[in-house]
Amino acid sequence: MSKVLVTGGTGYIGSHTVVELINEGFEVVIVDNLSNSSVDVLDGIEKITGVRPAFENIDCIEYVSMDRMFSKHENIDAIIHFAASKAVGESVEKPLLYYRNNLGSLINILQLMPIHKVKNFVFSSSCTVYGQPDVLPVTEDAPIKPAMSPYGNTKQIGEEIIRDTIYAAPSLYTSIILRYFNPIGAHPSAEIGELPNGVPNNLLPFVTQTAIGLRKQLQVFGDDYDTPDGSCIRDYIHVVDLAKAHVVAVKRMLSGEAASNVETFNLGTGRGLSVLEILNTFEKVNDIKVPYKIVGRREGDIEKVWADPAYANDVLGWKATESVEETLRSAWAWEKNLAGKRN
Repeated sequence: MSKVLVTGGTGYIGSHTVVELINEGFEVVIVDNLSNSSVDVLDGIEKITGVRPAFENIDCIEYVSMDRMFSKHENIDAIIHFAASKAVGESVEKPLLYYRNNLGSLINILQLMPIHKVKNFVFSSSCTVYGQPDVLPVTEDAPIKPAMSPYGNTKQIGEEIIRDTIYAAPSLYTSIILRYFNPIGAHPSAEIGELPNGVPNNLLPFVTQTAIGLRKQLQVFGDDYDTPDGSCIRDYIHVVDLAKAHVVAVKRMLSGEAASNVETFNLGTGRGLSVLEILNTFEKVNDIKVPYKIVGRREGDIEKVWADPAYANDVLGWKATESVEETLRSAWAWEKNLAGKRN
């Protein structure tokens, strides 16, 4: 049984990926400092899979603690690195926090990998590396444009750090960089989903929390963009589809199928939907109204972006399959499950 370390494994994407890894027979070790998640997520993972993964409450920027963790959990075959701060707006306000967290944690892990004889590394990147693309949909060959936020810049720099590290020591590393578009939804069991600490920075938790009555009103940031309805357009992908791509990436490296030491893939549906389209579809499929108001644009936001996922479809053999309607139903089921627990 291959062993996979998942940093940020109690977070939103991390927890869903842990479930898919366990379902595929992997042994999982989670490292998370719980800065934007809860240890209760382990209960949800166990309910779904019947397995409670090993868990270490560690911050990845603590080198000594990470070194001890690798010594404790020997024979790790691959790492999936999710642990990072990820709110665009917050990164504009607190850039140093983002540079320290996101780059420091990555550097520590890359330094520790050869010491502990771990070769395979999946990096959680983002479509933000493309900035506002000149051509849509976006392929992996699109130019990397100046980042529109410190968060986006940490992903660009992170990718460069990985490439430079592997160029210097190609025999020690294999990496697959996955550039996500916009993950939404929850596990169909409604046992895990997106649960940010404090005020959400992503659209869907704000929608569901407003629909359930936790928040008074949803804010839509701008209706004056050059899009059909004036709101930003994104490529929204079901988080379970996204999670499954990580399992495929790990298997690709472990089987020696990777075509080079560093491969990069876009993970999206290939379809762009506006904020207002998501909101209207959510209301329709769940038969509930969500009060909202239009406010000014949010600094750091890109106007419109969606993926060309053909390369991931063809080379990885992975494809997003869940409909946006089913994805939005899953998000609402998760929110209602949370409400039941609160009551």
